[in-house]
Amino acid sequence: MTTTTAVPLHWAAWGPDDAPPVVLLHGGPGAHHDYLLPQMLHLARAYRVLTYDQRGGGRSRTDDPAPIGWQAHVADLSAVLRERSVGPSPVLVGYSWGALLAMCYAIEAVAGRVAPVPGALALVSPAAITATFRRAGEAAFAARAASPAVRALREAHAADPRRATDPAGWRRRAFEVAVAPWFHDPALAHDLTPFRLVERVQRSTWDSLGEYDLRSGLEAVRATGRVRGLVVSGRDDPIPVASAEAAAEALGAGCVVLDACGHVPYVEASAALFAAIDPFLRTATGARPA
Repeated sequence: MTTTTAVPLHWAAWGPDDAPPVVLLHGGPGAHHDYLLPQMLHLARAYRVLTYDQRGGGRSRTDDPAPIGWQAHVADLSAVLRERSVGPSPVLVGYSWGALLAMCYAIEAVAGRVAPVPGALALVSPAAITATFRRAGEAAFAARAASPAVRALREAHAADPRRATDPAGWRRRAFEVAVAPWFHDPALAHDLTPFRLVERVQRSTWDSLGEYDLRSGLEAVRATGRVRGLVVSGRDDPIPVASAEAAAEALGAGCVVLDACGHVPYVEASAALFAAIDPFLRTATGARPA
């Protein structure tokens, strides 16, 4: 557990101790890091991968009923980076909400409100960078959840006899069906690592952002010339690909759009995902190919 954050946070690390460090930020908010495994452990072949359960979720839950806003998550990340001694220009790999957290952190860091300033951001399926894009993504997700393909998955699951014979397996499948609308092909939502969202954390974090728009903040990050960037998005992500492209443009980052892929490229298109981010991370860290 961390000792310098406002509340103790569970952290974990993989990969060689002497490898260049990268920090992996999970999605949510209010989730935990486990669901990115085992696929994202690909990074541990060449890097020392540090991750943690963000405040309020997973093994970092807190009984404090106070709302957890985006500023608290940014402050926690700053403390983790310093406590775990990841270097003066840390490399952040963020997925979904974790990518948005990485962007918020970079904006605050270049403004001098937190430290250290990241050296690179690899943003995978980033959450919407404006409130308008977020609402569009929510509407697209709802439409997919009502589609015939997803409805068929729900009906098959409801009739699955494992509910009585294998309740754990039945619950696991319930999770997979629930997240199927995030996929380009809902049938690919299988053999997933389940996660639980703490609703109050998710709600309070998004509420704290209000009618947000990160574009001007990302342009300020770009103006410093200090932060490398890469954005990877599935073309069929319910979150509009235009949001990912706008993030890349504002940040001055490369943008890779994966065909036949939704919001979960580490499952749907893992080879293409790592083909995009591996060269970026090698350049950002100076690591040798794994």
